[in-house]
Amino acid sequence: MIVDAHHHLWTADYAWLQDPALAAIRRDYTVDDLRAVLRDAGVDRTVLVEAGRCDADETRSFLRVAQRTPEIAGVVGWAGLTDPALAATIAQHRAGPGGHLLVGVRDQVQAEADDHLDRPEVRAGLAAVAAAGLVNELVVRTPQLPAVARAAAALPQSTFVLDHLAKPPIAAGEIDTWRELITPVAARPNVVAKLSGLVTEAQWATWRPADLRPYVEIAVELFGPSRLMFGSDWPVCELAATYAQVKDALAEVLGGRPEDIFGGTAIATYHLEPK
Repeated sequence: MIVDAHHHLWTADYAWLQDPALAAIRRDYTVDDLRAVLRDAGVDRTVLVEAGRCDADETRSFLRVAQRTPEIAGVVGWAGLTDPALAATIAQHRAGPGGHLLVGVRDQVQAEADDHLDRPEVRAGLAAVAAAGLVNELVVRTPQLPAVARAAAALPQSTFVLDHLAKPPIAAGEIDTWRELITPVAARPNVVAKLSGLVTEAQWATWRPADLRPYVEIAVELFGPSRLMFGSDWPVCELAATYAQVKDALAEVLGGRPEDIFGGTAIATYHLEPK
């Protein structure tokens, strides 16, 4: 079974989509659109990830969508890590329609300071997510990786998922600083990483699988296949590639489709029970 561990759905009115550079993906993306790309790419199940609306209604809506969509095996919903009512919010989501499909929580940490994850109130939020048995999903920038390593060390009871390999500077061809910063993160056994979002960190119009190869190979070396998972980052990926092109590029770089990276790691990390 092939599992896409990272995709989105949204409507064209999301605030961040109003950036002129994102005009190509400023439209509604629906379950019907998702099913079409999954069918074309031969992907069986997915994890639906919050899409930057940053409100509880989006999470509730996504859980309802997942409940009636067999292809969606889990939802990573948004919640504010500094919200003192975070535990109650998680409980409310779980009590609602599709609540059993909530597998993780993600805040938009990438928009915060580099040391955001060191703040006591943020650590308390991470602990609340872990106490609820959910994954702490992290969308961060490369300079935030030292704080990720510190948080993972401080909260060994939490499983952390690192989205998009922390957005390495592929377009610039820079690798040394990124490798130096991600190495301590990979050394933490409670961190899993996604091979996702890489085509949009490369040059959108001219990227090739060879541009991704050094970063993917380093990730495999540091994390191992059992702590890596395939994610399309669809529809964001459409800025640079089709869904199928993203999947095929990763398979080319990896020399095939390892069962753990293309399914097993996601199933184990998110405790998925494919419908």
